[in-house]
Amino acid sequence: MIEYKIYACGKFLETDKKLTVYNPFDGTPAGITFLASVNDLEDAINCGLAAEKEMAELPSWKKYRALMFIAGEIREKRQDIARLLALESAKPLRYALGEVDRAIQTCVVAAEESKRLPREYIDLEWTPSGEKREGLVKHFPVGLVAGISPFNFPLNLAMHKIAPAIAAGCPIILKPSSSTPLSLLSLADTFHRSGLPEGAVSLMPMDRKTGNLLVTDPRFSLLSFTGSPAVGWKMKQEAGRKKVTLELGGNAGVIITPSADIDRAVPRCVTGGFSYSGQVCIHAQRFYIENSVFKKFTEKFITQIRMLKTGNPLDPETDISSMIDVENARRVEEWVDEAIHNGARMLLGGRRNGAFLEPTVLTQTREEMKVCSREIFGPVVTIEPYFDFDEALNRVNGGNYGLQAAVFTNDMRETDKAFHRLRVGGVIINDVPTFRMDHMPYGGIKESGFGREGIKYSILDMTEPRILVKNF
Repeated sequence: MIEYKIYACGKFLETDKKLTVYNPFDGTPAGITFLASVNDLEDAINCGLAAEKEMAELPSWKKYRALMFIAGEIREKRQDIARLLALESAKPLRYALGEVDRAIQTCVVAAEESKRLPREYIDLEWTPSGEKREGLVKHFPVGLVAGISPFNFPLNLAMHKIAPAIAAGCPIILKPSSSTPLSLLSLADTFHRSGLPEGAVSLMPMDRKTGNLLVTDPRFSLLSFTGSPAVGWKMKQEAGRKKVTLELGGNAGVIITPSADIDRAVPRCVTGGFSYSGQVCIHAQRFYIENSVFKKFTEKFITQIRMLKTGNPLDPETDISSMIDVENARRVEEWVDEAIHNGARMLLGGRRNGAFLEPTVLTQTREEMKVCSREIFGPVVTIEPYFDFDEALNRVNGGNYGLQAAVFTNDMRETDKAFHRLRVGGVIINDVPTFRMDHMPYGGIKESGFGREGIKYSILDMTEPRILVKNF
């Protein structure tokens, strides 16, 4: 079995705490790595702090070269990385390959953005006191970044923290999920050979106690966390004076209007509702279908869901496989059972076998049910009719989340109204809320997070503006 070492301070480390990572589909070992100790983290912090000056002074061409080198290495190892990603996460291979491709694009976009860090000339002569003065605003790196990435996109969401940090000129210590650290650690040698300063990037699986030092240690200038709201908001409270960005998920709503192209909408909604077993922050969870097309949409929707192929994530034909672990599958099953007990009707699915849960469709739900009000993070959707577009908007806005939402419509008035009325970070027209391009601003409001990801927007968070005032 392959061992993947910790990478910190430009060195490859082993510790006395081994971590075996298992394939959620069949329970076989996917690989072995190690958990960093407090002393290992302390060394990485000191090394990262020592690298701050050199990283801040890196010219854009060197950052561009390093990021393009990383992108090229990922592209060359695409198949191997995708297979490892599928093994450690049970993500179907077709989606694992897509994630690897997105990680490549993330690096390429960051490389481009490293050449155009924001700067601005300001005319200060707007008032008499500013006469014969001008200003130059330039953005400087904040310093050492702490990154914590989740299990569901173990490569690309880690790169969404690492690549902007490199582009901004910030050293970063990244803690991957202990469930899925291998695909990222398989790239440790790539970072090592990228030409970046020692200490620029450290990849360190840790237990929760050690990992929490990324939150509380004041030597970090910024914390970037992707995960659950309960954990994220607690981290923000404990983070002290450092900057914090949080991407915390949601329970995305989808509206299907009478003007929508149903035949186009259905396959996209199946993908949005069930790709990677719904373990996606922008999983299409709540569907609101205008009453006159409700029956037509629902029948086509369920027919296409039945066609999904379940099985081994390494099978190129597999559409849906196991969830990340039995505990999460059991939690989702309990939420479904609770909804049924309280009056919901199951149109499809509901059965669990270990970590696998069938694609499940519920109707006659109520907004206070967990399957509606909380982020289910599983292969379950609710589908309900509506009679008025304003009613549908209000139902999408209901609750505590606000990450992304979608509207299938060919009426520009509905598009404009949705954009102005939906209280979310992104409104997607004629596609599912699961749509994301890696250079677009991405994040939410309410319980869904704080700040924005998307390469340029992450770079802005990882830099601070400074003004130079000149007299002439």
